[in-house]
Amino acid sequence: MNADRAPVAAQEKSAPRYTVSVRALCEFTAKQGDLDLRFTPTPTAQEGIAGHAIVAQRRGEGYQSEVTLSAEHGALHVRGRADGYDPRRQLVEEVKTYRGQLSSLPDNHRHLHWAQLRVYGHLMCEKEGLAQIHLALVYFDIGSQQETVLEETRSREELAALFVGQCERFMRWAEQELAHRAARDTALQSLRFPHGDFRPGQRQLAEAVFRAHSGRRSLLAQAPTGIGKTLGTLFPALKAAPSQQLDKIIFLAAKTPGRQLALDAAATLTAQGELPLRVLELCARDKACEYPDRLCRGDSCPLAQGFYDRLPAARAACLTQPLLDREHLRSVALQHQVCPYYLGSEMTRWSDVIVGDYNYWFDGGAMLYGMAQAHDWRVSVLADEAHNLVARARSMYSAQLSRAALRAARAVAPPSVAKPLEKLGRAWTAAGKKADLPYQVLEVPPAKFVEALSSSVGAISDFLAQVAVPLDPPLRDFHFDAMAFVRLAESFGPHSLFDLTREDERNTVLCIRNVVPAPFLGPRFAFAHATTLFSATLAPWNYFADLLGMPASTAWIDVESPFQASQLQVKVAHQISTTWQRRAASIAPICSLMARQFDERPGNYLAFFSSFDYLQQAHDAFVRAHPGIATWQQSRRMSETDRDAFLARFESGGQGIGFAVLGGSFGEGVDLPGERLIGAFVATLGLPQFNPVNEQLRERMEQLFGCGYDYTYLYPGLQKVVQAAGRVIRTETDQGTVWLIDQRFGRPEVQALLPAWWQLDQPGLLSA
Repeated sequence: MNADRAPVAAQEKSAPRYTVSVRALCEFTAKQGDLDLRFTPTPTAQEGIAGHAIVAQRRGEGYQSEVTLSAEHGALHVRGRADGYDPRRQLVEEVKTYRGQLSSLPDNHRHLHWAQLRVYGHLMCEKEGLAQIHLALVYFDIGSQQETVLEETRSREELAALFVGQCERFMRWAEQELAHRAARDTALQSLRFPHGDFRPGQRQLAEAVFRAHSGRRSLLAQAPTGIGKTLGTLFPALKAAPSQQLDKIIFLAAKTPGRQLALDAAATLTAQGELPLRVLELCARDKACEYPDRLCRGDSCPLAQGFYDRLPAARAACLTQPLLDREHLRSVALQHQVCPYYLGSEMTRWSDVIVGDYNYWFDGGAMLYGMAQAHDWRVSVLADEAHNLVARARSMYSAQLSRAALRAARAVAPPSVAKPLEKLGRAWTAAGKKADLPYQVLEVPPAKFVEALSSSVGAISDFLAQVAVPLDPPLRDFHFDAMAFVRLAESFGPHSLFDLTREDERNTVLCIRNVVPAPFLGPRFAFAHATTLFSATLAPWNYFADLLGMPASTAWIDVESPFQASQLQVKVAHQISTTWQRRAASIAPICSLMARQFDERPGNYLAFFSSFDYLQQAHDAFVRAHPGIATWQQSRRMSETDRDAFLARFESGGQGIGFAVLGGSFGEGVDLPGERLIGAFVATLGLPQFNPVNEQLRERMEQLFGCGYDYTYLYPGLQKVVQAAGRVIRTETDQGTVWLIDQRFGRPEVQALLPAWWQLDQPGLLSA
């Protein structure tokens, strides 16, 4: 059992026990004082592992590493792994790796480290029957590889008293959590679907999700828009929670509307008989921050000052709120004068359903994935609109550096940093000497360049640790980008490309460009009890399984559509070509087709184009030719207010055409049922742009999977087309028309990727 998992009482004859890690116990009881999150150059995970290994290698024969320890106290089962134990000296060590000045380590961090070490000391005394024990807190500097060792000797009685004190402070909370878990699971066992009966297709989806949880399998679920996928996945995951002993259900969405749908679904479920379910929404730190001009430390931000002293009351207040969305969390935080963002981070430990963005689980430094590992949570992961995950994951595991950014960083760098940056500049020049084309892929990141980059990161980190003040923005931004680059260089392989783009004689851009996220995401699927990826466009399944690294046991379901072919007229304008070469010639016939369709059935339509330039040309031509038809258009970098205004034009009974970019804000996640939207024009096949980068992706896909063109161009393009067309039919009473405008829509291999319930009519051009 993990730090938050209470065993199911029915499965045990003895009273339920609460298992907590040493780390979680001490973080709950021993943290005090200010929140102090000034950026300190913490070592990477690999550096930390290497540092622990170096310390262990320096010890004598018989030294034991990663010693598993545990003990009982009342209903608590406390367990953990001591970093090291020397039986000859009867010495327990806790090793902490760091960079820079040890003096910059906040006092409350040291206090926490000692608390952990003393608990391990108690557990070792009990295991070995020792009357006293020596304790050593070892701080290992990654840069200099020097150790600073702080030692003390404690008696068995002293450590036992400290341990009991820790446990007693945690016990009331543990008993509360045991009671909550028991009540939650009892209520979930009798939970009924909130709407009396499922929508057509929704039951099929829910049953597949439940079976996947029961079999501890991942699931790829393709299900049509409009059937209620959010509730159809969340409900069965919750129903499976008691029998599968799930600690958390993590609901991930690509965009804000998806998160809101999950929160609404959870609210609908909790409204039944006051289901004791704790639901938390996570949002980005920049959106949650109350003082964006302040530093995250007690001497700068009032909400960081005394954070851990006020946290217990704020934490208790949060538990009175069944739905901790962004606004409710902020309200509680400000009432108790603590940081909303870090209060949300704390409440992930005590919540049953957590709603957030993909990055919280799938990113390299994903918070929820890291916490689940640290606390051994058993989790179910639900990922909405999962067709977005390939592109999002690629961006998570890509990094780039520009020569212009290096020059900007050097211009503000202190002397101790300027020299390593100059050396980096020379290594950069050498790396690009043979790459004389505007774009070129190199076999691997040059070792000397990576070494120079790593040295520069270390120099900046050491400087930052010494001065403990914010870096100038150019140096700060370069530092973050360089750290990401170094991390990805360490794991470079066939899953990624290393390329150089030459903008001009002085400016080059180096990029580690992820092509296949599978090696990075695979461990996340393996760790979760069950992962369900669902979307209206998850075909073909092997494309997602290959690129995302889904387990071999992953199940696949294509949910039957509740809609009838008679509801949607799908017409193909196969006499129009929207390719780049024929784009100018396509505009007049497209405008004519749109106007004729509008005249035949006036109402609200969406028209999708492959780019803003194409959209603008078509819109201008349409307005000139048909000034009597109302139009409105998507613009670049629309604000949230502008997006809302765009959608507000789609009123029931309204008439007009909204021009939008395929794959943009209005191509998915938009719900305009009934007369709010009666048709769509898709004037593109949606294929990614033909350019040197995509061609390199195609070549790598061909090498790895033998499907280079399909994986790079065809499948991603058609997914966007189907998503856009899916805006038209949202309910079983909707009636609408979709025009697929391009001659390539007539090809069998393209039509095979369109929804099976569509019946395509290919009338060509409507007569003028």
